[in-house]
Amino acid sequence: MEVSVRDNNVDQALRALKKKLQREGVFREMRLKEHFEKPSVRKAREKKEAVSRQRKLARKKAEREGML
Repeated sequence: MEVSVRDNNVDQALRALKKKLQREGVFREMRLKEHFEKPSVRKAREKKEAVSRQRKLARKKAEREGML
């Protein structure tokens, strides 16, 4: 991952780097790896996340179709 610093503006480059890391999910992954998570708990969490992702996609799709 690379962020260029323009006109010695480090604050702006840092903000861009944080945004890229956020999009990649690095912060979330670091938080999850702070403590050990039992495999059964991990599977349940991942399943719950997948269901919520699907619901979100369905809601967005229905919203788009309703708007047309």
